[in-house]
Amino acid sequence: MPDLIKLYIRHSLIGFAIAGVFVAALLYLNVMNLWTLVSNDQSAILVVFILWFFNGVVFASVQFAYAVMNLAEKPDRSGGKGVTPFVLAPQKALVHAPRRPSGLKR
Repeated sequence: MPDLIKLYIRHSLIGFAIAGVFVAALLYLNVMNLWTLVSNDQSAILVVFILWFFNGVVFASVQFAYAVMNLAEKPDRSGGKGVTPFVLAPQKALVHAPRRPSGLKR
């Protein structure tokens, strides 16, 4: 299996696990009276599954995006050998103003 597919599956599972913890915390802390609503419903399992699944999609995509962005090469902070760093320094700029015609007064 290609490495990118393994990376996607691994981080998607991590995202769904984080979503499971998030949904469990929502229910345990009874946020917005969610536990009471779910526990008094006949289709509580379906409601909790849908809540977990859609949060899982969000958390999995964020987790995979973080993993992909983390694949970038880290910049070399050692400074290199014999390389002069680029330094911005102010420079004088000469500006030539057009001459006024001699017949105009101020």
